[in-house]
Amino acid sequence: MGKQATEMLKGILEGIVLAILSVRPAYGYEITAWLRDQGFSDIAEGTVYALLVRVEQRGLVDVEKVPSEKGPPRKVYSLNAKGQDYLAEFWRTWSFLAERLEQLHQGGK
Repeated sequence: MGKQATEMLKGILEGIVLAILSVRPAYGYEITAWLRDQGFSDIAEGTVYALLVRVEQRGLVDVEKVPSEKGPPRKVYSLNAKGQDYLAEFWRTWSFLAERLEQLHQGGK
């Protein structure tokens, strides 16, 4: 992934993670692995964990500690009602921006 893509991704990664959590609860490593499987190979696990701390502090997700066979309990994140509202707003904003950018890409038509 190039530097431009990395910079653009920083602005939307929160929405992407919330969208992942809207499908099903997940822990940090699962989210990072999914992102990498989808081609976001430069995503650092630490970036996802820091983002999860922020969305937790903002009350957008619920957190449950689940025992793990491989070590300490895992924090499993799920999208709550406030997070769903935030994600809906993210998608409205995304649609607005994508439409305007496509217009510019097509020569301002």
